[in-house]
Amino acid sequence: MDSRDKSYLSVSLGVAPPPSVVPSKVAVLRRRLSFNEYVEGIFRGDRVVLAKAITLIESARPQDNELAQEIIQACLPKAGKSLRIGITGVPGAGKSMFLETIGTRLAKEGRKVAVLAVDPSSERSGGSILGDKTRMEQLSGCENAFIRPSPSGGTLGGVARRTRETMILCEAAGFHLIFVETVGVGQSETLVHGMVDFFLLLMIAGAGDELQGIKRGIIEMADMMAINKAEGENLQRAQLARQEYASALHMFPPRNDGWVPPVLTCSALTGAGIMDVWETIKSFELQMKENGSFDANRRRQRLQWLTQTIKDDLMAEFWNDPQIKERLESVRDQVENGDLYSGRAAGSLVALFRNQQYR
Repeated sequence: MDSRDKSYLSVSLGVAPPPSVVPSKVAVLRRRLSFNEYVEGIFRGDRVVLAKAITLIESARPQDNELAQEIIQACLPKAGKSLRIGITGVPGAGKSMFLETIGTRLAKEGRKVAVLAVDPSSERSGGSILGDKTRMEQLSGCENAFIRPSPSGGTLGGVARRTRETMILCEAAGFHLIFVETVGVGQSETLVHGMVDFFLLLMIAGAGDELQGIKRGIIEMADMMAINKAEGENLQRAQLARQEYASALHMFPPRNDGWVPPVLTCSALTGAGIMDVWETIKSFELQMKENGSFDANRRRQRLQWLTQTIKDDLMAEFWNDPQIKERLESVRDQVENGDLYSGRAAGSLVALFRNQQYR
């Protein structure tokens, strides 16, 4: 065969594909940044630096903790200007899809959206909700969006503390909206309610008794209830559930801030009613700012954060004290066997800890 006829067998290498991560960003990820690099990167909205700063906050190393506190303090003047929205709901309510739908719409309108999560289940399983990051494919692909799961392997209080600190960094990075999702159930709702401006309870219809399994306290905390999955054959059931929830909410005493929590229907799948939820959130923000409740709530939350942080730090110092660790096993055995009253055992441990502090 003539060599000229071999051209059709040649393979074109084409154009080399671009790297998935910009080389300069890879360099930032791999090396330890200085205080100024962290702060300047956060202020210009660099999501790589922001993620790295959050990882620093989550670190248990004392040297990282000192730098993290300096960064948080530097970010405070630029923080506090966002709207913090908490979202909770029964399992299967479609919280992730709801966040994907509303977050994507708001991000495409030009708003910077951050999604954080409080996941108390991670303490038991050792895992986290990284799956949410893959489920929110559209939102994670938006330039104006930032998604961060809670760290695994920590106590609920520790996770909540880091979520608060992460909010400050996100606000300093210019994010206008911060959604905080509760993944687990129970105490996490109370903790999230204590760090947000607006608390949304997401529900579904057609699951038997509409109020079954929903704690009265959680309903009382809600600033709005939304019946999700109101589409197709489920639309009529969702509308009926909305009426039932609305009737139930009328049984609660009026709120001091004058807000009457509404009940809406929506579909994260089709998008129906999603922007009605957003308009309600904006109405709430406007009303709370006009009557002074918004700022009063923020001030109250800061003081609660101070108190909770002191408790957390003292508890950590107590349990990590070498002499407490040495004495604890024998004390636990005596209490478990019924040989020692638990109150007296606790008193002896606290007294030992105090003596250690005053030496």
